[in-house]
Amino acid sequence: MKANPIVGQGTPLQHWQASPKMAELPQISVEQLVPEGHRAVIIAPHPDDEVLGCGGLMQGLAALGRPIQLISVTDGSASHPGSQRWPVERLSVVRPQESAQALHRLGLPAHSLKWLRAGFSDSKVAAREDELAAFIQRYLKPNDVVFTTWREDGHCDHEAVGRASAKASEAVGATLYEVPVWTWHWATPENSLVPWHRARKIPLSCEAIARKRHAIHAFASQLEGDPQVGLAPVLAPYVVERLLQPFEVVFV
Repeated sequence: MKANPIVGQGTPLQHWQASPKMAELPQISVEQLVPEGHRAVIIAPHPDDEVLGCGGLMQGLAALGRPIQLISVTDGSASHPGSQRWPVERLSVVRPQESAQALHRLGLPAHSLKWLRAGFSDSKVAAREDELAAFIQRYLKPNDVVFTTWREDGHCDHEAVGRASAKASEAVGATLYEVPVWTWHWATPENSLVPWHRARKIPLSCEAIARKRHAIHAFASQLEGDPQVGLAPVLAPYVVERLLQPFEVVFV
């Protein structure tokens, strides 16, 4: 799509907040997205994407008693290249632990959540995209409702996971919704590359936003950079604030 759109500080939060287009996006409820008798399957490229993109949605699913299948495609161990503080070996252990803590902070009951770690290599998902599609397909049922990262989100893993999830969903007849995560960084409300005509807003209460914020702060590794090797935090404050708007967006 573009060389690397995830650079700099990105589009300021105020730009999104002041946008008439964002204000006018049609709303959709969690109950409309995942009707009774259906299961939600959330497919996250890295441990944290499920909370960043769907932290509010998952709270709504839990409140409705919907079963949730979470698939973590990678362990997120490539987030701090060259870092001695956050080497691959440490991250591969810590990042799934952070996800577990974040899910607990969201208040997701253990009995309604099943969690599958797929074990693909961070930053290299596209090289095994067909294999991932086949893996996901094995765990999907026709009446599942799948949520995953948008196929044009701007991160190579997010895009590959989006494509593989779409292929698997189509193969079994499951419903697919795509979620923007890094799109909030590089895009603008006026950007014609973003399918805003397919966007629907899931409104979030103040309590849901507060829980989502608390859950995001479980990802300590992502809130820290490594100045020794010139790495800024992946989840810098301006990134986090953009993901804590009073709604989440799905492309239908």
